[in-house]
Amino acid sequence: MMQQWRMTMALNTASFESALATIVAVLFTVAGLVNLAGPGAVKRDFERWGYPAWFHFLCGALELSSAALIAEQQTRVLGLMLAGAIMVGALFTLLRNREPFGHLAPALIFSALVVITVTLRG
Repeated sequence: MMQQWRMTMALNTASFESALATIVAVLFTVAGLVNLAGPGAVKRDFERWGYPAWFHFLCGALELSSAALIAEQQTRVLGLMLAGAIMVGALFTLLRNREPFGHLAPALIFSALVVITVTLRG
């Protein structure tokens, strides 16, 4: 009975981790596409933060790479590591530039989702 309960819990945790990883991959895909498209607001933000004009392309490419890696079970850990590094950079940029909470809140949510997904992979 106890072993069956442990197996059920392990399956539930794996399913939750997989669902959460899918959400993180989708969010990074959307963020990557927005950064690659580089609408005016994105370009202005990167300029205001002191980054070169091409930097939003690099961020978008890294975000899409992270999403692709997270989507596959075999490369998920690497993708989550890349996502974590991206979020450290994003949080550093936002805090350094004293951005309002409206910019900071999504970055904190993305970061929390990455941390939770990594923790569940345990």
